[in-house]
Amino acid sequence: MSHTLATAGLIIVQQQALLLAYSNNKQAWYLPGGKIDAGETAAQALHREIAEELALNLDPQRLHFYTHISAPAYGELPDTMMAQDCYVYDLGKDTFEAQAEIGAARFFTWDELQQLDIQVAGVMKVYERLRVD
Repeated sequence: MSHTLATAGLIIVQQQALLLAYSNNKQAWYLPGGKIDAGETAAQALHREIAEELALNLDPQRLHFYTHISAPAYGELPDTMMAQDCYVYDLGKDTFEAQAEIGAARFFTWDELQQLDIQVAGVMKVYERLRVD
């Protein structure tokens, strides 16, 4: 029996590189964001998660829905699918700092992403879509 994990992911691109956050818990690089709690919208979850993970308060005027992806959820129980609403954000002059369970946050080019030991399926799907658009 498969399970679906509803999540929200943040897409920030600078100089053709995608911002990823390193999860100390799962030992892999992901889009910043996380699980959507009961009663939350994807955008509300993203605001909460990004404040917790990156000490960044998102400006709603600069946050825009981009795409929805589904992929096997890395680091979860077998047969768990991640269903993620992804939002693009214009970072502007804002800064971020990894905190909580996030060990680091940095931008990856496509080539750098492909060299990572662990390929998270959802991240790869988003990056492939970005490369087409």
